Amino acid sequence: MIQLSPLKRAGKLTRHTARTANMPPENQTAMHPEMPTPYEQGNQNQTTLHSECIAFYEQLAQRFPQVLRFEQIGTSDGGVPIHAGVVSADGVFDRHLIKAQGRPVFFNNNGIHPGEPEGVDACMAIVRDLCFDADKLAALGTTVLLFVPLYNVDGALNRANTSRVNQDGPEQFGFRGNSRHLDLNRDFIKCDTLNAQLFNQLVSTWDPDVMVDTHTSNGADYPYTMTLIHTQADKLGYGLGPFLRDTMLPHIYAQMAAKGWPTCPYVNPVHDTPDDGIAEFLEVPRFSTGFAALHHVIGFMPETHMLKPFKDRYESMRALLDVTMAFTTAHGERIIKLRADAREQAANASEWTVNWKMDEANPSTFRFNGYAAKRSPSLLGNYQRLSYDRTQPWEKDIAYYNSFVPAATVRAPKGYIVPQAWREAIERLKWNGVEMAPFDEAATIEAQYYHIVSVTSRPNAYEGHLYHDAVELEARTGSFTVQAGDWFIPLKQHNARYAVETLEPLGHDSFFRWGFFNSVLEKKEAYSDYVFEDLALDMLETEPELKAKFDAWKAANPALLSQQDAVLGFIFEHGQRHAEPEWRRYPVLSVF
Repeated sequence: MIQLSPLKRAGKLTRHTARTANMPPENQTAMHPEMPTPYEQGNQNQTTLHSECIAFYEQLAQRFPQVLRFEQIGTSDGGVPIHAGVVSADGVFDRHLIKAQGRPVFFNNNGIHPGEPEGVDACMAIVRDLCFDADKLAALGTTVLLFVPLYNVDGALNRANTSRVNQDGPEQFGFRGNSRHLDLNRDFIKCDTLNAQLFNQLVSTWDPDVMVDTHTSNGADYPYTMTLIHTQADKLGYGLGPFLRDTMLPHIYAQMAAKGWPTCPYVNPVHDTPDDGIAEFLEVPRFSTGFAALHHVIGFMPETHMLKPFKDRYESMRALLDVTMAFTTAHGERIIKLRADAREQAANASEWTVNWKMDEANPSTFRFNGYAAKRSPSLLGNYQRLSYDRTQPWEKDIAYYNSFVPAATVRAPKGYIVPQAWREAIERLKWNGVEMAPFDEAATIEAQYYHIVSVTSRPNAYEGHLYHDAVELEARTGSFTVQAGDWFIPLKQHNARYAVETLEPLGHDSFFRWGFFNSVLEKKEAYSDYVFEDLALDMLETEPELKAKFDAWKAANPALLSQQDAVLGFIFEHGQRHAEPEWRRYPVLSVF
């Protein structure tokens, strides 16, 4: 294992540290008598360096080997080590034994956006306290804390104080993008980065019960320091969704208020300001909480408010982590049972919802504290600008759109067949623990497949891909020869949900939407017009279905009849004589 040598602070950061020694006591945060974190030693407006963070945990693990295991688990695209830690009150660290004993696993991921670092610092203090404080460790019970101290290590090394335009501190912080300029909180399905590949395998092998991925929010101004995104309850489904909505969330909100940090749902206005209502965030699988749902994990993405002081953001994040971990410990047995039931029901589902939409007709309400929104002439251009007046706070019930209904459903097949040629999809299925078996020999089968009628893609690259926003499909059946080495994926398994939502093209973040199968959208052969002119006439005489389509097209597009490419192109595309069977055929087969 590569060991990182602790590096000293340099330049500005050293001067900041020196300055805090002269600060009056009332302005200095309380620190642990042993092993204070860099945040606790600073001026409450600094976040730890990556090197300090890793060295801190390594020292803790050396002093408390019976409580903490901390090690490198991989490397980033930039070649920087990625670490993870495990805290256990009774010294059991083996994940196989932990799962066999039915022990709850609470997973805390930090620093996916290193410009939002309060979780990095809060986690350090929590782990330190569990090591030094016997009562806090005992309160953990049989629950195991799994944590990634700093996930986007590349971005953490890219420090400045300018990339977060709207944010109040800390003085220096990391950058959102990694060494490939990718946002890791958009990468959990496509897995372009080594980080995401590692994360997929970490979640699959450790199988956490509750996950908290720490963030800072942009957006409207309001009094709350802490806002919360959670796995959407309708989408989480089964017994887990109602448990999250009716039991866990009310407890979290009540405990956070009792700790002095009133919390509200993530402020996602349906119009410009919260006054007209907010919509629950539909966290699709590209995001950590949406990815967690594919594994029936209850996920949270706390978003502290950017305009609040870093000290307040730190304190509220620590409170949120304490509350959710304590709830997991107290209700771990029930959560584990609900997750097992959800997996069993999913393995026997006859229908799957693969796409969701907000139920606009049935909002609930949320008692919200806000600031008066103001419109005034801009000094930059001829328009009205928005601002918030903190001298005019308000409190009222606002519409809260927290219900989602199916937008696309599919009949559950017995299983899928993925040809071995599409190895990018296969390896991601394996990383996520999907059970699959290769065909031993070639066989001919009857199966359903999708013909891709049309695709509408984003005009610009999105996280390194041309993402397909709209997909129109036509289900067809046919006879196919599968080869030895092609893969069969049965859906009667615990990881059925991941397989369905990635392999069904209409899924929010299916492999198809991210462009894994783009080559089937291209025709490989073309024609010479002077040759095809005569062939086209013959095709219209011998293919009645083609003639009917062509007559309808001519009636609907008279202006195109003067364009040879349009006329011949229509006949070439819709005729059967020279059809390419693989063109626009989605290669994954569904077996019923």
